[in-house]
Amino acid sequence: MPSNLEEAIAEAGSPVRLLWESQTPPSVVPRVVPEFRNWRDEQLAWRRTAVIYDQSHHMVDLNISGPDALRLISDLAVNSVENFPVDKAKQFVAVNHDGYVIGDNILFHLAEDEYHAVGIPPSINWLHYHAETGGYDVRIWRDDNSLVRAGDPVLYRYQVQGPGAMEVIRDAIGEEPPTLKFFGMTRFTIGGKEVRALRHGMAGEPGFEMFGPWADNDAVHGALLEAGERHGLVQVGARAYHTNALESGWLPRPLPAIYTGEKLADYRRWLDERAYEAISPLGGSFHSENIEDYYVTPYELDYGRIVKFDHDFVGREALERMEAEGRTDTRRKVTLVWNDEDTARAYGSMFGPGPGAKFINLPMALYDTFHFDRVEADGELVGVSSWTGYSANERAILSLAVVAPEHAEPGTEVTLVWGEDTPSSKVQVEDHVQVTIRATVQPAPLTEFARTTYRA
Repeated sequence: MPSNLEEAIAEAGSPVRLLWESQTPPSVVPRVVPEFRNWRDEQLAWRRTAVIYDQSHHMVDLNISGPDALRLISDLAVNSVENFPVDKAKQFVAVNHDGYVIGDNILFHLAEDEYHAVGIPPSINWLHYHAETGGYDVRIWRDDNSLVRAGDPVLYRYQVQGPGAMEVIRDAIGEEPPTLKFFGMTRFTIGGKEVRALRHGMAGEPGFEMFGPWADNDAVHGALLEAGERHGLVQVGARAYHTNALESGWLPRPLPAIYTGEKLADYRRWLDERAYEAISPLGGSFHSENIEDYYVTPYELDYGRIVKFDHDFVGREALERMEAEGRTDTRRKVTLVWNDEDTARAYGSMFGPGPGAKFINLPMALYDTFHFDRVEADGELVGVSSWTGYSANERAILSLAVVAPEHAEPGTEVTLVWGEDTPSSKVQVEDHVQVTIRATVQPAPLTEFARTTYRA
């Protein structure tokens, strides 16, 4: 039996075979009820009134402190840490030595020489590995998500957002919320407990993300719900939660670019055989035996705007070469709005003689953790679609994709291929036939407020 990712790849024969045949279910939001009302009304509420997301259970926390904490972060981040004061947060983005994305997380500067990373495992594992093996003078503690952890989280984490979010916060804290720039932090008192708060929002609407020790969870959560009763606050369940990224334009799960290259062999040996990167299923209509065909650059995810060469970091030379050689505009992140008729035909195929189209689960249609569908124009591959689900706000299936620049203009029609033609033993993939669905290219983020006012 393999004991680490490197051995698991060797036993499977390739990284693609390892992930394509994974028997692990897709990632979910654990310990949060699927629906508090119904997922349609929960989606509508983040545009109309206000919602509260429970983020306490599905992400990983990594606390890094000590005199070398900032140096560790700087050595791995594509973005600058020159202006990173206490009570500020940044999006941490890491790439491999060849400039391909490993992952991202939100990094909080909590105190002098203390930082806290929150996100899904790939970028957290990358930070953790270097903290343990890189010779840095740092201390770390880690709290994995509720699928892995035994017992309660170390921290609760809630986000209140939507047009009425500030009214909810005002009533919960008993005074006017402070005016902060995006990713600025402050402190509140809610339910008699001190709360740390980040100016944030996940569907392009204003709001705060609040966190504190789990012992304070019931008091803070109860006070937020009580304040929200006067403002139409809606709790968002696990089914609707992941769909907010479809509207905000953030692509949550790029395949971490860690499966190839001798420079990463020790890292693959550090990751055990049950690591997220070893067991998460890969699927979709795009299939290649070369795992590097699934890698993406920060420029393709619209992170080129935060890449800064004012410091040395893993992957810097590769990104400098990409810029010097003009390889920063190979594909652009877009939203695909699926054609109503084609989508209805695919979904309705389950009611006729089979096999029909691959089942389109609602509201999130993904049947794997790392998802890649072919995006075509005139029968030729022009990109891949990676995050798919239904939005009640748009009354359409949306997906986030990266496509060639000549097909990225809003209004362009492309064709998405749904379903797999490469046999796999994934238990969530039933006998089906591939179908093509027309889609219209739109910006990512989709909403004008998220693209303009909110981002600014």
